[in-house]
Amino acid sequence: MQHILSLVRRCVEDYHMIADGDTVAVGVSGGKDSVLTLAALAKLRTFYPKKFDVAAITIDSCTPGMDFSPIAQLCAQLDVPYYLVEVPIYEIVFVCRKEKNPCSLCAKLRRGALSTELNRLGLNKIALGHHYDDAVETMVMSLLLEGRISCFQPVTYLDRSQVTQIRPLLYVQERDVRSAVRRLELPVVSNPCPANGSTKREETKELLRQLEKQFPHVKQKIFGAIQRYPLYGWSLEEEQR
Repeated sequence: MQHILSLVRRCVEDYHMIADGDTVAVGVSGGKDSVLTLAALAKLRTFYPKKFDVAAITIDSCTPGMDFSPIAQLCAQLDVPYYLVEVPIYEIVFVCRKEKNPCSLCAKLRRGALSTELNRLGLNKIALGHHYDDAVETMVMSLLLEGRISCFQPVTYLDRSQVTQIRPLLYVQERDVRSAVRRLELPVVSNPCPANGSTKREETKELLRQLEKQFPHVKQKIFGAIQRYPLYGWSLEEEQR
């Protein structure tokens, strides 16, 4: 956890993600990334110079076979309030509309439900579990599939919902996420979604694995390019002014 916390703290400070008095909600899907984000921020709040609180929100898509009770137990152990919101996303996407490419609609419905719950709770900051590899993959997907150089930002303000999204795991590589979750014995909720594991992102992961064999440290170079280019919202020099 010390290694993870050092990276999370540096990312939070580099991009001024947390202010005194914030309550940071963590969007917890049950996957390894969001669970580690929750555990890391819960620990960070105990010693970070700027005092902040943590809450956890799960949007339950009502996918058959999913059980979030381990997440509720983890939140109790971390002394973090937990909000579980049931939304019939699975039924809408797979039963009613029978989407052939369901991920986009699913993500849109999740975002809407999450914003609604944040507004209901009076919270205006949400931490998402996107990590180092997610940023690299998003950049490559944008270039190859859309013909543009783009990536999500470390900090994003959403005008419509008046919510700020932060991504404190951006300096943490996926292999370190896996290792930390295993060593800390954090609960991970398996996702039985029919589209799980058959997405363009999975294809991009495999492409990057192949490129790493021929061009060592290619992911490190792409991540560095995102910051040096810089893509909008990624410039460290602007953040440090």
